[in-house]
Amino acid sequence: MGFYVGVDLGKSADYTAVAVVEEAKESNLAGRVENTLHLRHLERYPLRTPYPEQADRIARLMRSEELISETRVPWEPTVYRQWPELVVDATGVGRAVTDLLRERNPWFRAVTITGGDAAIYSGPGASVPKRDLVAALEVPFHSGTLKVAEGLERWPALKAELLNFLRKINLKTSHDSYEHWRETDHDDLVLAAALACWWARSQAMMTPVPLSAVGPET
Repeated sequence: MGFYVGVDLGKSADYTAVAVVEEAKESNLAGRVENTLHLRHLERYPLRTPYPEQADRIARLMRSEELISETRVPWEPTVYRQWPELVVDATGVGRAVTDLLRERNPWFRAVTITGGDAAIYSGPGASVPKRDLVAALEVPFHSGTLKVAEGLERWPALKAELLNFLRKINLKTSHDSYEHWRETDHDDLVLAAALACWWARSQAMMTPVPLSAVGPET
């Protein structure tokens, strides 16, 4: 359990969006404990915000004490800290931008979004089908296992983006893709939230470290 931060890096005419998702355990109506996702934070950076400034803002967010979760194993006296995990859409932005982030944050997973059939992992990077990312947000959204923080300002915009997506099936290849209804629609909030949900659900948590351990690089 812990926090996951998804970032969709915008190009010159696009917004950069940031989403924070918390994974938690809750009892459902049947009394069974299940993993749920809580959308805690959504934001867009103003258009044409310089990439160094964006990298600084993301780094500050990743060092926020509010995103450090604490757990205790019943048979151990030690309290463990779980640092948030960062997942970044690096599709088309170039290595220079991800290098700016890497200088400020000790670790993140750079994701290249593809039209393939399966995710491919390579060290700290990954190539992930867009349909997998969208499904990671769409499924909990419709099943009710995605909870939304009360008063989240960008939530209506995220819902509108998600509902504006159109799934098309290529009958010759059986591949599906996700597109906007209109070219002027944005998908930055969808992709930022989808990245966080995908990583939260598809990967095991990193090993927690004791409270006395050194935190992220500053």
